[in-house]
Amino acid sequence: MITLQEENKLVNIAVMGEFTLADFKQFETHALTKLQNGDKTNLIFDLRGMIDYTTDVAWEEIKFFSRQHNHDFNKIAVVTDDQWLTWQAWLSRLFVDADIRVFGEYGEAQGWVQA
Repeated sequence: MITLQEENKLVNIAVMGEFTLADFKQFETHALTKLQNGDKTNLIFDLRGMIDYTTDVAWEEIKFFSRQHNHDFNKIAVVTDDQWLTWQAWLSRLFVDADIRVFGEYGEAQGWVQA
């Protein structure tokens, strides 16, 4: 399950429990609507409550960010203390123009994205 909150050029995505393809599609629809104005958008992915994700989510994420929208985001903050998710965020830097950083605390991520 995800929650989405929007503030100007910032979209907050919090994942709780299992991150499913339906959840990713919900994020994708929201992000595409936000990108229609032509401005680069900032994202905060709060993954502290995520227990797991399905394989199809990983594939959709790769397609969405690296193939279709690799130039559309300015900053992407990932909030997690999971080393595997930190490594995935680091790997994403190879495919996306956005500045991607990992934070352990939400407040730090928010401060960086809004700076």
